[in-house]
Amino acid sequence: MLPQELIRLKRDNQPLPAAEIKAFVQSIADDRISDAQIGAFTMAVFLNGMSREEVVALTTATRDSGHVMQWDSLNLPGPIVDKHSTGGVGDLVSLVLGPWVAACGAFVPMISGRGLGHTGGTLDKLESIPGYDPYPEPDRFRDVVKTTGVAIIGQTGNLAPADKRIYGVRDVTATVESIPLITASILGKKLASGLDALVMDVKVGSGAFMPTPEKSRELAKSIANVATQAGTPTTALLTDMSQPLAPCAGNAVEIVETLALLRGERSNSRVMQVTRELAVEMLMAGKLVANREEALTKLEKALTSGAAAEVFARMVSELGGPADFMERSDHYLATAPVIQPVYAEQTGDVRKIVQRIDTRAVGMSVVELGGGRLRNDASVDHSVGFSDIVEIGEHVDSQRPIAMVHAKSEDAAALAAAQLRAAFTLGDAPATADTLLQDTFRGEA
Repeated sequence: MLPQELIRLKRDNQPLPAAEIKAFVQSIADDRISDAQIGAFTMAVFLNGMSREEVVALTTATRDSGHVMQWDSLNLPGPIVDKHSTGGVGDLVSLVLGPWVAACGAFVPMISGRGLGHTGGTLDKLESIPGYDPYPEPDRFRDVVKTTGVAIIGQTGNLAPADKRIYGVRDVTATVESIPLITASILGKKLASGLDALVMDVKVGSGAFMPTPEKSRELAKSIANVATQAGTPTTALLTDMSQPLAPCAGNAVEIVETLALLRGERSNSRVMQVTRELAVEMLMAGKLVANREEALTKLEKALTSGAAAEVFARMVSELGGPADFMERSDHYLATAPVIQPVYAEQTGDVRKIVQRIDTRAVGMSVVELGGGRLRNDASVDHSVGFSDIVEIGEHVDSQRPIAMVHAKSEDAAALAAAQLRAAFTLGDAPATADTLLQDTFRGEA
């Protein structure tokens, strides 16, 4: 079928044959279809949607448009599992989760990304570590996964290449907010890693990628069902992003928090609660445990014994970072020239309680500090960001700041402080945060 005929069918809201979707996507990967045709197709999908069968076909075609990793030849003694998040602020889950689950016997080939908009990027955080190489050769990637249990790297050009073109066109044609296209984009890349099972973390709240709780819920269901129907059993968790997940936002500051979590120093923090729930799902999906209780026991042992921290240290070393990073992280991580508290604008010792946080605004303030990108080709200042961020329901006063700002200059710190104050709504009434784990969706084949 000619590309324009497939576009016409979707334009007229007619069903698309799976074989034709596959041929269309492969033509995109092979550069035989123009950006104009891709744009017309994505707009037709945006306006008319897709059936479950069509989304599965688009997902598998995207997955198969390039190299699909195979692990059988390595004879790994455990399942290949992974996790993906729709992103947020202070979401350092992957940095803890990958090594933690690997310490329990799973193998985690985690393909991660850079910051996008207000959301922080796992690769940007890891590049705070001197020497860390997020783009190893494919054979090296496989070796690290085999010997260490986990490797967190960036997407290479031969994994789901069709998605790179489709996403680039969506970004400039106002077709990003399409659940069928988002589903196929996320899963096309993830499933190309050759997974036995996947766990998805879909955010909801003021820092979430999706604009409403209803859309977040719809995306979670779509991802769980489409991936499972495509042959990879998937569970999606709906988790709160109405405030920064960790008490920090930035790159090096989040690595510092990651090390504290891996050492077992913050076992009941919000970020650790989410990480633990995702880890339980990954162990159960990979059939490493029989039930939730067994998973929790296994995870606790891996954390308290230091095994999870050891796996993280080995991963860093194997991918070019310092061999003694865990012991001397303060020697290697960049420190901002200006570090100072951000106090609420109030007089005297009157206590105020945090009622609400505009999490997206917090993330954008990190970007403006230099911790994210305003342009794709911009460099990142790994030292800047916020630490010691207070949570909803906590009090602030003249002695307790909203956060500590890490900036490259006094002027940058002052601007960030003003932006942070504006992102926090304070009051006198007691306040509670939204439920951290809001729902779980298990995929239906």
